[in-house]
Formats: sequence, C-alpha cells, structure tokens
Amino acid sequence: MLVTEQEIHEIKKFVLQLNSMKDCVVVVEGKRDTSALKKLGFSGQVIEFHKFGGIVNFADSVAKYEKLIILFDRDRKGRYLTEKTIQLLQRRTKIDLSFKRKLATITKGKIRFTEQLVCYESYLA
Repeated sequence: MLVTEQEIHEIKKFVLQLNSMKDCVVVVEGKRDTSALKKLGFSGQVIEFHKFGGIVNFADSVAKYEKLIILFDRDRKGRYLTEKTIQLLQRRTKIDLSFKRKLATITKGKIRFTEQLVCYESYLA
C-alpha cells in the first residue's frame, strides 16, 4: 500500500488528538483493532465490543461513560453496530463519530478496518 508523507503526518496528528481526549473511551470491534491502535501510540482506554456478548449487554455496560469514541470498521457489520449503538445510547451518553470520519478522510478510504492501521506502525516509529 502506498503511503504518503501527508498521510503519515495526519495519522500522527490523529493519534495525538485521540490521546488528548479526556473523560472518554474508544470503542472498537475486537482485539486486533485494540492492538493496531496501541501500536500507533494510542495510550487511552479501549473497550472491545466482542467481549460483551451482544449489543444490549454492550450498551448497558458502556452507558456509564461520559463519552464514547466509536471506531467500528467501515464494513456492513461496522455500520450496523454504529447505527445500533447510536440508537441504544443516544440519550444515555455522548457518542463521537468524528474520529471515524477523520480516519476515512486521512486514508482516503483505503483503511476500512481499524486493524489495518497497523500498516502505519513502521512509519511512526
């Protein structure tokens, strides 16, 4: 995959912004997503959807957080999970989709799955 200097700069900025967020938690689908974020230098709290055994258990468990940053994948399952999460939590907590959109813009749609971010690891070292 061809990676531009601009992309590398934007990904670094993205991780810094994500790290600077306070009183919030990042939500991803699985452990490879968490691993990819950590390898890029993300140091905040990550919650993995798959550990909750369903959307209702997930929604009930994460409603206690002040703000959720959703980074579900940009495939059919990820869009479904994003939609359902918004439906179930919109009146219970703040949901931030700006980072998901920012990632799509930075990578110009090349990265559809959060776990693919690991391809930037060597550029950020």
